[in-house]
Amino acid sequence: MRTEVKKISIVLICTVLLAVLLIVLLWGLSIGTVSLSVGQIYDTVAAQLTGDLPIEAPGQGPVHDIIWLLRFPRLVLAAVVGCGLATCGVVMQSIVKNPLADPYILGISSGASLGATAAIMLGIGTTLGDNFVGIAAFIGALAVSLGVLFISNMGGRANAVKLLLAGMALSAVCSAFASFIIYFANNKEGMQTITYWLMGSMAGAQWDGIFVIGPLVLLATLFFWTQSRILNLMLLGDETAVTLGRDLHMYRQVYLLVSSLIVGFAVYAAGMIGFVGLIVPHVVRMLVGTDHKRLVPVSALVGAIFLVLADGLCRIIIPHTELPIGILISLIGAPCFVYLMVKRTYGFGGN
Repeated sequence: MRTEVKKISIVLICTVLLAVLLIVLLWGLSIGTVSLSVGQIYDTVAAQLTGDLPIEAPGQGPVHDIIWLLRFPRLVLAAVVGCGLATCGVVMQSIVKNPLADPYILGISSGASLGATAAIMLGIGTTLGDNFVGIAAFIGALAVSLGVLFISNMGGRANAVKLLLAGMALSAVCSAFASFIIYFANNKEGMQTITYWLMGSMAGAQWDGIFVIGPLVLLATLFFWTQSRILNLMLLGDETAVTLGRDLHMYRQVYLLVSSLIVGFAVYAAGMIGFVGLIVPHVVRMLVGTDHKRLVPVSALVGAIFLVLADGLCRIIIPHTELPIGILISLIGAPCFVYLMVKRTYGFGGN
């Protein structure tokens, strides 16, 4: 009976969150420099979905272009990135058994920053196209993740502590090399570009990229959802898992690689966005408990809603100016994190 109630409740929660996500997306489509009514949005979306013309086809009117070429892709990208970062945050916190873990804890952010710095300051990867900075950042993030796995497995099998130490070491090395490049390049325009990229933005969203990143994030989220029992065991520790007939070593390697791939694509598409993978899992854990069968899907949906809301607020807080999304999320996330730290009734893994 209790299991049935839990099943019904998680389905109900996810249904409500999906409805909230659709409402937030509709709100995001209506705000901006040009205000659009719900009727205009509905007519334009319905006309595109039922018509035969591609989205980029010319002559479909300014309202169509505002919705389908400017606002809708960035909102969908925000939902995808929020979903991916929140899910990876849940997984990282289980992998390293650390409540302070987020998707960037194992040096992924420093690797991405080094890749972007090398691309902007040294022109590395310019042959890769207009989005060469994002591609270089993705390569840097993935390379550091592989490096963390390699180093943590030297001298014995990797565990949570070795993963953290390897991530800290590579993070320091990448930060040093990035600072070295910036110091000797002496390029003021490049420094401004790097600073803006590190703040994060959805302004560069394009449908071609979303059609690649979206399915990957969705499949990764579904994969981690199916692995909820193993993620629960990771919180108990390797010794307990072995007594229950599970060796977590290989699972930890696979989860880290999948998470790094998703974070790399998020960095490629939107730059560096912090706190989503740190705060959202904590808040959701307080609401639905520590069972990853409930934690993973709810965190994914809450992360999507949170980032869509943040992107909308970034476009209206300062009139005629878009605030970098990383700044707003840091302003929201830091106080929330401090509150969680001082809240005595909350503990990682349950009360």
